[in-house]
Amino acid sequence: MSIFISMIRKETLHLLRDFRTMTVVLIMPLVLLLLFGFAISTEVNNINVVAIVERHTDDTRQMLEKFRVNPYFTFQGIATFNEVEPMLRAGKTDAAVVLRYDGARLCHQIIVDASNTNTAQTATAYIENIINGNLEIPIITNTLYNPQLKSAYNFVPGIMGMIFILICAMMTSVSIVSEKETGTMDLLLVSPVRPRTIILGKIIPYFLLSCIILTLMLLLSYTTLGIPFSASVLNVIWVTVVYIILALSLGLFISTLASNQVTALLISGVLFMIPVIMLSGMMFPIENMPVILQWFSCIIPARWYISAMRTLMIQQLPVSYIIPEIVILGVMTVAALLLAIKKFNTKH
Repeated sequence: MSIFISMIRKETLHLLRDFRTMTVVLIMPLVLLLLFGFAISTEVNNINVVAIVERHTDDTRQMLEKFRVNPYFTFQGIATFNEVEPMLRAGKTDAAVVLRYDGARLCHQIIVDASNTNTAQTATAYIENIINGNLEIPIITNTLYNPQLKSAYNFVPGIMGMIFILICAMMTSVSIVSEKETGTMDLLLVSPVRPRTIILGKIIPYFLLSCIILTLMLLLSYTTLGIPFSASVLNVIWVTVVYIILALSLGLFISTLASNQVTALLISGVLFMIPVIMLSGMMFPIENMPVILQWFSCIIPARWYISAMRTLMIQQLPVSYIIPEIVILGVMTVAALLLAIKKFNTKH
């Protein structure tokens, strides 16, 4: 036990002495969380819109007033048909609403610049919502779990999934590979210390550091970003701990494949960064992907973790709703840990 404690102490001191790495590891997750929570947003605001009015009536004036007071629009006034197309081409406006009469009935037409599809779709939906507000039969909409449609609610679980798989895997793989490069790993292996003691002694400090990162990210999420707080935070913590162990195990496995630190970083980046961003559901819905990519995404741990975090953090549902995700993450963790230890023992 004293040897095991000494290994942990050695690795902890080595980690603490590397001030620059510690700073990056602790600050980068918080910066990414703030960027995705505030700076990078899928919400569309300040849509520039003009109106083309065939003839002014009480109905058209009421409609124009709705555009003026709506915070999502910047109403630029009334234009003619000849003026609208040059304005759209020059980017001076995003959309135009045509108000004309067919007999006694007020008709509407929307002209929108679709060069930016996200803005075009959102602007069209906003305008249709204002127009439909004049219908005699109102449309009642209940928005569950995220009534204000905040982007942070979507990005926080995704950022957590990306950060832990990248940082934990990279830190562990680089740490062990650096021991190979300096030759100290060979000295440790010929000593009376068992390989599993060496592995655990090197992993535990990074596990504790990951727990500190988790604490900081949760504090930022529940305070600054306004994620609703509830008792489900306990489930968030222990599910994340399982995910961290899985990431550390993957880092250990990478260390058995790489011969130097650059190779370890490249393998970590290729194996984790691109699949996590593209195929985990962090940025794009998995259901919209081709079937073959949907099947491939099943082997990406972040997919199951992000899905579980959205259920626990955003929907605030009990852990019984994420049993499949927990089972899959648990099986992946055990498999990755056993494979990494076996590969490590074989190579050393």
